[in-house]
Amino acid sequence: MALRICFLFLVIALLLAISTSTSVQNGLSSLSFSYSGATGPDKWGSLSPNFSACSNGKIQSPVDIVKGILTPSKRLKPLTRVYSASNATLFNNGFNIGVHFEGHVGTLDVDGKNYDLKQMHWHSPSEHRLNGVQFPAELHLLHQASDQSMSVVSVLFQFGKDDIIISKIKDKLTELAKETCKKEEDAQIPLGTVDINEFQKKSRKYFRYVGSLTVPPCTENVVWNILGKVRTISKDQLNALKAPLDSACKNNSRPLQPPNGRKVELYDELRDQ
Repeated sequence: MALRICFLFLVIALLLAISTSTSVQNGLSSLSFSYSGATGPDKWGSLSPNFSACSNGKIQSPVDIVKGILTPSKRLKPLTRVYSASNATLFNNGFNIGVHFEGHVGTLDVDGKNYDLKQMHWHSPSEHRLNGVQFPAELHLLHQASDQSMSVVSVLFQFGKDDIIISKIKDKLTELAKETCKKEEDAQIPLGTVDINEFQKKSRKYFRYVGSLTVPPCTENVVWNILGKVRTISKDQLNALKAPLDSACKNNSRPLQPPNGRKVELYDELRDQ
């Protein structure tokens, strides 16, 4: 009799454990997002209370940089970036491919305030547009200051020659795609030392405005700096960036957001001469 009671308690415990595990997994999956369907951009704000800014925010990104909201600025200074070689890791978090940097890799100066480079990631097609033109890809270099505020340097890409930075990690992208096929969540591949000094070249032209992160939780008051020089990327490289992503995120571009009265400042060295 005692043996039967013990067995009954064991069965109940196992059922409770399975039920709890399933509940947790369902809860986590309900907080995930994608770029289409029931978890697409128009639903992000309802997926979690933490994502409310995605629906209710008033200074969201991306935007279309058109003449109507563009203001030439004499107060803006050249965009100063100083980067050095650093150990880095290539990652696939499901909704984009990126590179995480270890330690201090460099800084971005925005109006005298320093922001440290933390990571960079790609979107395709581009999220920001120039006068209605959408580009094949866009790179975001995410920087964060000591007070946790953020600033992003955005690089737009058109089809053409291979991009130098992507060429350095092309083999690792192939390896990352294989890891993803194994259903490894948040697959990561060590890159060793990565040098991105290509991105610290002087920018003669850039656009600045205050917006948000373009993925949940869509945090606002992010200072955006979209470089005026459009770089090139090959179709093979773009395919390599898309290959590891989930099918619902291969086109991982958030739709345009209303400017809501915001102006985009233009720094143009040649114009000011």
